Amino acid sequence: MKFLTDEKLLIVGAAGMIGSNMAQTAIMMGLTPNITLYDPYGPALEGVAEELFHCGFEGVNITFTTDAKEAFTGAKYIVSSGGAARKAGMTREDLLKGNAQIAEEFGKNVKAYCPDVKFVVVIFNPADITGLVTLIYSGIAPDRVATLAALDSTRLRSELAKYFHISPDKVVNSRTYGGHGEQMAVFASTTTVDGKPLTEIIGTEALPAEDWEKMKVDVIQGGKHIIDLRGRSSFQSPAYLSIEMIAAAMGGKPFRWPAGTYINTPQFGHIMMAMETTIDATGIHTVDVKGTPAEMAELEKSYEHLCAMRDEVIDLGIMPPVADWSKFNSHLS
Repeated sequence: MKFLTDEKLLIVGAAGMIGSNMAQTAIMMGLTPNITLYDPYGPALEGVAEELFHCGFEGVNITFTTDAKEAFTGAKYIVSSGGAARKAGMTREDLLKGNAQIAEEFGKNVKAYCPDVKFVVVIFNPADITGLVTLIYSGIAPDRVATLAALDSTRLRSELAKYFHISPDKVVNSRTYGGHGEQMAVFASTTTVDGKPLTEIIGTEALPAEDWEKMKVDVIQGGKHIIDLRGRSSFQSPAYLSIEMIAAAMGGKPFRWPAGTYINTPQFGHIMMAMETTIDATGIHTVDVKGTPAEMAELEKSYEHLCAMRDEVIDLGIMPPVADWSKFNSHLS
């Protein structure tokens, strides 16, 4: 098998359903022959490793460990799903305190054992906040940390395809921005459906305005719907999309969807949120988001929601005040 790189990929939270699927996906996509699985829960971690050994993959060195130093040392690429899973009746925000503390430990492990890591993807919820906490404590440059936000855009694509009874491939450039949570900005102006701008369809007989509003709610609650159907949170889609992100960072094909990235502009300051981005071997780079005035207002609301969550984590003492971030990460001065 031909691999994108031979450098070490670390899967954090590998004993879980997302982590184990990430490991298998990375191997099947040919990212690297050098994969380490890390999770504090040893028995399940060993079980995941055994399953992967039983697949009979060729040319791949799979190691696993419950020791953070052993796991992180030498890692050049990391994907972490190492937080608590979302359960029925919970919002992403309900996970805030516990997973923010996990993100703090994760960031400190990066700083201690692999400060020259090339790219990190954080996918445990609420990802905008856990990614920001990770960035602060890791000490690495903001263009080397991204969070999974693509699921909301792929869910919009899916809902439009189902509504119009067409192939998802005919829904182009579906986009959501801002928070990966209950308060996100669902854009219509970026999207075409079977070659026609979505904005020209909304409010017509083909897609009445009330149906579009319901669809936006369905997109926002897409994760809840999976929990209702399967009795557990999503694992296949976040695993696949996060590995696509890492593949892009390794120099593979460009990532097709928005990603969570650190933003500090006059409009949006000191936050991590879903934006239009490009991910390549040099890191993650932000592209200006353009939308209608109403869409940009929704994006502003989503930003304000994220700021409130950020400030809550600061009040909890898990994240330092914004003015002190540079003491932990010189790139955030």
